[in-house]
Amino acid sequence: MTTNGQQGQVTLFVVVATVAMLVLAAFVVDGGYVLAARRRAVDEANGAARAAVQALAPAAYRTSAEVALDPGAATAAAQDYLAAAGHAGTVSVDGAEVTVSLSFDQPTALLGIIGIDTITVSGRGHARSVRGVQAGEGL
Repeated sequence: MTTNGQQGQVTLFVVVATVAMLVLAAFVVDGGYVLAARRRAVDEANGAARAAVQALAPAAYRTSAEVALDPGAATAAAQDYLAAAGHAGTVSVDGAEVTVSLSFDQPTALLGIIGIDTITVSGRGHARSVRGVQAGEGL
């Protein structure tokens, strides 16, 4: 029996504090999952770009001039790499350079309690095909 009329105030504080801590934990856990997914997206885009720059045009084998890519084969190689990773993306071939962009939805583990079921993450990768290493290049 209380005499000062404060019955139930501690219970309300505990409920609000518990909900706040759960939401904070959800941001921490799902934030970690999103960061890992972003790293995976960048890695997959870089891998697809590297796969694409290996698709040299047949004429590139016969000359010692600038390396040229077969745009169709490069795009197909990048798309195959992305398909094997389970994602789709866009591929841009410009001379000996390839840029790959992709995005996908990362499901959340705990943020669903406040209505956030997925977070879209994206990655971009870039690669350039070169013929050997020139003297002084990269030093």
